Amino acid sequence: MSWEGTAKLTERFKNVCDCLGKLFPRWRLGTSYSGFSESLRAWSPRVLPAITARLQMQLQTMASKHWRREGWLAFAADGTRVECPRTEGNEEGLGCAGKDRTAPQLMLTTLYHMGTGLPWAFRVGPGTESERRQLDDLMEQLPEEALLVTDAGFASYELCKSLIDCGRHFLLRVGSNTHLLAELGCAYEIQGETVYLWPGRQQKEGQPPLRLRLIVLGEGDKRVFLITDVLDHEALSDEQAGRLYAMRWGVEVFYRSYKRTIGHHKMHSRTPTTCREELIWTMIGLWLMGLMTIARIVDAGDDPLAWSVAKSRDCLRRALRSVLSSPRPHVPLARQLANAVKDSYVRLRPKKARNWPHKKRERPPGPPKIRPATTQEVQHAQQLTTQNHAA
Repeated sequence: MSWEGTAKLTERFKNVCDCLGKLFPRWRLGTSYSGFSESLRAWSPRVLPAITARLQMQLQTMASKHWRREGWLAFAADGTRVECPRTEGNEEGLGCAGKDRTAPQLMLTTLYHMGTGLPWAFRVGPGTESERRQLDDLMEQLPEEALLVTDAGFASYELCKSLIDCGRHFLLRVGSNTHLLAELGCAYEIQGETVYLWPGRQQKEGQPPLRLRLIVLGEGDKRVFLITDVLDHEALSDEQAGRLYAMRWGVEVFYRSYKRTIGHHKMHSRTPTTCREELIWTMIGLWLMGLMTIARIVDAGDDPLAWSVAKSRDCLRRALRSVLSSPRPHVPLARQLANAVKDSYVRLRPKKARNWPHKKRERPPGPPKIRPATTQEVQHAQQLTTQNHAA
């Protein structure tokens, strides 16, 4: 149903049942979408963990050499909101985040595998929920030694310390709302690169400062400031960090594909529970579409990041329609999916619209606030270091 292009859920259900009836004549299929929806709500908690684990295993198996990029098992994290129908139940159960007169929304946060361009895990909650909070729930899903890459807005002492404590790494963009310390003096420092994240609340609670590396990309007003716990330049050079951060944009493209290319920018269900189930299973549908296609792309020797969601969508929709038609197409679906890659021609002019009145023009994050540590902070840090060594 997540691949079907019909707007109404009842029509999607009917069309898919017709296809399944042709493919599997002995299956006992439901007769109403409402009954299917009730069964879905009852069974989702039982089957989703197993399905997610299976998709993760398939992703790792078919990724092959693309499992890592720039020598790192890199994952991007980002969130987005998806609108829901403006019913009384949705307004009460989901809340309205953002501006006045905003429709009810769901919050979706995804861990995106940067090697293949596919999701690894995701969380769904009310639109009023924070993407930071959902990322905390996703932390345990990160494989060992993973590198988490995020845009500005996620960096915090709690997130960085949690990742360090569980053996994961991070490359996070920081802005003017982040306060860093220099010249703390409790460890060997490289001038201009080593900084410390140690907010006032953590100082009062006696928690240690986090020693980090500051990476500055670009020049002038276009500078990007990144912090990472990887202090070894040979393990992660500035150039590698720049390429990995640029690849983080893939999660934004993935959301655009989900919302616009596949057509799930707005849910169609009328209650909070069914809206949530609709979002979860349409995400699973896109994930499965990606695995089916990228497995064929990798077998053909191409890069999985060349996957064209639009071409893959068209192949699967044609296949669904062909089940009810005769004669069947001569080109196997597997071969069609192997060719579902982006065009490789060199563009001669910009693709962006000449004048798009609704385009967001948000100001980029400013530089983080960096100041030398005070004498009291240096003494406090040295005391904590001594206590940790003694323990």
